[in-house]
Amino acid sequence: MTTAVLSLGSNLGDRWATLQGAVDALLSGPGAPRAVALSPVFETAPVGGPEQGAFLNAVLVVETDEEPRALLARAQGVEQDFDRVREVRWGPRTLDVDVIGFGDTRSDDPVLTLPHPRAHERAFVLRPWSEAAPGAELPGHGSVADLLEGLGEDQELQRRDDLALSLPRGT
Repeated sequence: MTTAVLSLGSNLGDRWATLQGAVDALLSGPGAPRAVALSPVFETAPVGGPEQGAFLNAVLVVETDEEPRALLARAQGVEQDFDRVREVRWGPRTLDVDVIGFGDTRSDDPVLTLPHPRAHERAFVLRPWSEAAPGAELPGHGSVADLLEGLGEDQELQRRDDLALSLPRGT
C-alpha cells in the first residue's frame, strides 16, 4: 500500500456538494483507495487564469495498491462524473482532483508529474494537507508546514468549518 495525497477543488455550482460527492466517489468501487485523512474545507481565491469565483478546496489522504496512473485515471473519471470541462487553463471548474503526491515517487512523466509541480507554491494545497496530515513531507521540497510558512500572506485562504466533509461509512 502506498500513501497518496489528492487535492480537491470546486468553484462552480454547489461547490460543497461537489466536493462531498467527489470524496464519496473516490473512495467507492472496485480497487478504491482507503481513506487515511480528510482535511477541513477552505475557501480560496483563484490562482492564475481568468476572472472567476472563489474555490472550495480540501485534501484527501489515501492508501492505495493502485499504480499512480491508475489513481490519476480514477481521479479524472470522478471529474468527468461531475461534468468537468477543460476549455480554459486554470479556468473555472465544477471539480478539480489532482494527484499531489504518491508515496516517495518522483517522476517527470508529462502525463503525471510527481510530486505535483506547483504543490509547493499553493496554499490551497499545503494548508489543508498540513491540517489533514501534520508532519507531512512533500518529496524533494521538505516539510509541508515549512513550505506553507514560507508562502507569506499573498494567497487568500479561509477555513470553512461550516462546510465540513465526511468520509463514507465503512472507509
